[in-house]
Amino acid sequence: MITKTVFWGSVLAALAVAFGAFGAHVLKQRLEPSQIATFQTGVQYHMYHALALIVAGIYNRMKPNKRIDNAIIAFYLGIGLFSGSLYIMTLSHITRMNLSWLGAITPVGGIAFIVGWLQIAWASALKK
Repeated sequence: MITKTVFWGSVLAALAVAFGAFGAHVLKQRLEPSQIATFQTGVQYHMYHALALIVAGIYNRMKPNKRIDNAIIAFYLGIGLFSGSLYIMTLSHITRMNLSWLGAITPVGGIAFIVGWLQIAWASALKK
């Protein structure tokens, strides 16, 4: 899981850069500033947690711990639910589908991020 975590964290970081560029250059011409801000929030948290996956993968290699494994899972879920819901919700305005109900999923992803960080805190506080 460790090598895969660093690999997928790196891929997710690259996607965050691509999504950020897409938002800045393509969506900026098609969406309202508030909608662009929502998309950019998804990009920011996506990047933060892609980097967190890379760090967690490296940390887990040095000091294997089930709590770090849990954090990794939580970060994957958080990126998918938090950033993913913001991306889809924002893009749905272009197609006039208006999937604003996805905003109800976003906080679940935020909770997953918090759980991931608390798992890392717990793992780092343990004496081994």
